[in-house]
Amino acid sequence: MVRMTASAPTHLRALVVDDEPVLADLVAGYLSRDGFEVERAGDGETALASARAFDPDVVVLDLGLPGIDGLEVCRQLRTFSDSYVVMLTARADELDTLVGLSVGADDYMTKPFSPRELVARVRAMLRRPRAAAGPATDERVVTVGDLEIDLGAREARVGGDLVRLTRTEFDVLAALAVRPAHVMTRALLLEAVWGGGWVGDEHLVDVHVLHVRQKLGDSAEQQRYVRTVRGVGYRIGTGE
Repeated sequence: MVRMTASAPTHLRALVVDDEPVLADLVAGYLSRDGFEVERAGDGETALASARAFDPDVVVLDLGLPGIDGLEVCRQLRTFSDSYVVMLTARADELDTLVGLSVGADDYMTKPFSPRELVARVRAMLRRPRAAAGPATDERVVTVGDLEIDLGAREARVGGDLVRLTRTEFDVLAALAVRPAHVMTRALLLEAVWGGGWVGDEHLVDVHVLHVRQKLGDSAEQQRYVRTVRGVGYRIGTGE
């Protein structure tokens, strides 16, 4: 485990997990120069121990780690941390992307990638509010059938039962819920959730919508809570 600290005071922490030292050094260097306090880990076991002790704001996580792989690290990380996770993969296969995001990753990048783009994506994610970041700016509770979306508490319940959504999944649901009469395109959802400076694959939205539906007990066929408007985007459902 290696710690790198920027010369200026910082309140943001990043954990870089990769078994390729050259790549880990490169990513850590870019993040450090951008004002992050950075720790590095080269395997899954060390990564989980570092995440518990270091409490990072964001984790840059390689999929192909020795021992405990990146998917299992992400799955275990989600049991005790709400840090943002950017998954790195050497494979562009759609299944890898779907599986990686299904265990709680917020974004992914395929190697080789631009470290500057990675830092830009991290910054865009960190502009979004954390669950415990402070007073909520919207205290509404939006009801869609038996689904309740508490925007202030950042909680979703179906039939009174809490649904465990990641921060990104909740943000996608909330972005739809606050504008129930509007259809939101992928581009609008990306801007609302990931920020105007985000660059990458727009189909990232589809993956998160899929996971939201699964966790709410919905489906693409039922579309009780999130409806697809063919050729346009998504809108909140009616609960029926």
